[in-house]
Amino acid sequence: MDLAFLHPLYEHPGPWASVYVDTSRQAEDTPHELRLTAQAMARELSGQGADEATCRAVESAIEDLRHSPDPHGRALFARAGKVVLDPCLARRPPGGSRAVWAPLPRMAPLLDLAGEDPVAIVAYVDRRGADFELRRAPARQRAGAVVRQQWPLRRTSSLDWSERHFQLKVENAWEHNAAEIADALSVSQDEAAADLLVLVGDERERREVRGRLPKRLQDRVAEAAHGAGSRLLDEDVERIRAAHVRRRVEAGLDRFRAARAPDAEGRTGAAEGLPALVAAAREHRIEELLVRPEGPDLHREVWIGEDPDQLAVRRTELRILGEQHSWAARADDALIRSAAAADATALSTAPVTAATEEDVPAGGLGAVLRWR
Repeated sequence: MDLAFLHPLYEHPGPWASVYVDTSRQAEDTPHELRLTAQAMARELSGQGADEATCRAVESAIEDLRHSPDPHGRALFARAGKVVLDPCLARRPPGGSRAVWAPLPRMAPLLDLAGEDPVAIVAYVDRRGADFELRRAPARQRAGAVVRQQWPLRRTSSLDWSERHFQLKVENAWEHNAAEIADALSVSQDEAAADLLVLVGDERERREVRGRLPKRLQDRVAEAAHGAGSRLLDEDVERIRAAHVRRRVEAGLDRFRAARAPDAEGRTGAAEGLPALVAAAREHRIEELLVRPEGPDLHREVWIGEDPDQLAVRRTELRILGEQHSWAARADDALIRSAAAADATALSTAPVTAATEEDVPAGGLGAVLRWR
């Protein structure tokens, strides 16, 4: 997960209200029941010491979800009477809605609930051209088309997919048309920030288009063997998306395991265990933070200061570093804050079941480092 969208959360000091709201039953629930959830979350925050203005802001934001089409849920992060960030969730929070009042936003659950939900463009390819479909769970949206016409390739400047239309010269050979389709698909991927490109059609046509996509997109491509003119069912797309997520997590674990190996001078490019991770975070060396949700180190206590690189395993360490004000925080949330400030990424290993404990970071937290 790219953590850049979390920056607004770390521009202000805590404490923070972190609320994960389950809206999966919203179609069945009445507005009265959603209001009860809002009141319950506000009471829970108040019981943990949250100020009245923040409790009211959270309660109001949850009640406003009655107008939202979110099928799974929403995360709310609030402080000082204002909801600062409210990302949608890709799956319902396990155990239902819950709220936490703490020095840092409770971010680790977001890696599982919203982090691995790839936006996909499905391209139906045949000899006449291609038709694009944007899949952002759970919705399906027409994303435009590439068709054989008597006009040059034309792109609209609008980002509204319903207005997008691509055209190809009728006299072009298929190989040239495949290149035009690949070019249009590349542009669409960039504008939609799509994580996954699914090519549907005959094998040769899929191969021709894939071979002409930019190298940067090759690891985002999946293929489906449906014949021309067929449409993927929702379950087909979800299966492809889930497989893509597993491959991405496995690749992250492979990078971590490879970085564990020492170089000629005995230095490694990976860190695990809280002391090593805290030291790497203070030095801004974390490139990718790996989090295993059930790991025992996630909820261990570390000490933090006002700045993201002010963290330590022991409170006395922060005083030695000159930090006069410090607070206890969960290790996972403190490390995610440091990773976000350093423009690092974070990856939950939940989609992959490790064969042995050696396959995953010790204690549930690990990092690939920027330099050895």
